[in-house]
Amino acid sequence: MDSTTSEAPATRAPLRSTAHTGLKIVVVGGFGVGKTTMVRSVSEIRPLSTEETMTQAGVGVDDATGVRDKSTTTVAFDFGRISLNDELVLYVFGAPGQERFWFLWDQLFAGALGAVVLVDTRRLADSWYAIDRLEHHGTPFVVARNDFGGHQHSLEEIRDALDLAPDVPLLDCDARDRHSSKQVLISLVQHLHALTTSGEPA
Repeated sequence: MDSTTSEAPATRAPLRSTAHTGLKIVVVGGFGVGKTTMVRSVSEIRPLSTEETMTQAGVGVDDATGVRDKSTTTVAFDFGRISLNDELVLYVFGAPGQERFWFLWDQLFAGALGAVVLVDTRRLADSWYAIDRLEHHGTPFVVARNDFGGHQHSLEEIRDALDLAPDVPLLDCDARDRHSSKQVLISLVQHLHALTTSGEPA
């Protein structure tokens, strides 16, 4: 999907000199699910992107089922930033989706406060590895169904298919839309707060 947002973020926003605490979250999911688009839509700065043009070398290596029109792909990570207040800064990392880059995920998860798992219901199985790795690391996460149109399954059916625990938030979003993507991040923060107040590690 394209990265057009309903509310264009600033292309340049200097970090305040009063900022001294950085928090990290990771956006993860399958190939072509919209991770780069989400980072672009919420970042207050021009995001760092490691997208490269897809070539014939990837044919037969990367599963492009359902994303045949995709022409670029992330080969390391995406990076954006959101200033929460004068002192707190949120760093948003987007993970690469192809299986051949999954070895990078453990490093990206290190030090992360939480994660967003983006899913495309046309290729739901692509999300299983991301959920497995986050659970292995003990990293709290929320799951967001990206809007590619033509939903044929309810959120509860998706919860059952992904075998999500009842307390894991599951919501719809449009990664192209800044407000929608911000709501996903707010849901993650609320989930982290709920885990903290309940005494669970987060």
